[in-house]
Amino acid sequence: MKQLLIASALAMASAATFAAPATYTVDPSHTFAGYEINHLGFSNQSGTFSKVSGAVVLDMAKHTGSVDITVDTNSLQTFWPARDKHLKSETFFNVGKFPTMTYKASSLVFDGDKLTQVQGDLTLLGVTKPVTLTVTNFRGGKNPMLGKEEYGANATALIKRSDFGMMAFLPAIADEVTLNLTIEAIGQ
Repeated sequence: MKQLLIASALAMASAATFAAPATYTVDPSHTFAGYEINHLGFSNQSGTFSKVSGAVVLDMAKHTGSVDITVDTNSLQTFWPARDKHLKSETFFNVGKFPTMTYKASSLVFDGDKLTQVQGDLTLLGVTKPVTLTVTNFRGGKNPMLGKEEYGANATALIKRSDFGMMAFLPAIADEVTLNLTIEAIGQ
């Protein structure tokens, strides 16, 4: 019995040491991207992209991983159809020419088991720039409805839209844009 316990303990320690990265697929029903931007100095306006896809790879033992997110720019909603049409035009997101924007990262920063930052590249309007997401919420565990491992997070970043060539109506419509990402990803 003692040998069985020792063998089990060694097997568990060995498995933890060699734990492989796990891939999690973005859950489109619980994932969306959004932004906030100041309009004429009066208020912060927001928009949401409702179609987001991709994958997250995590190796929690090594505190490493990667993120690969694709946002359908035509899924933009501001809850006013005329504004949606204008923002999707060549003046802003130019969804005819750039139907997606992407975020790809291979540098994840942890504080213990808590993910605090994701350092990657945002591609918008065909321009790629480094963007660091600050993770404000991060949790993993078994989804009680699906019975599968799942991770969820909220993250935010501040960018300048002019860095990506979106120059329309500067400075009346602010250059600084707050990006928000809400994501849940389910294990395979």
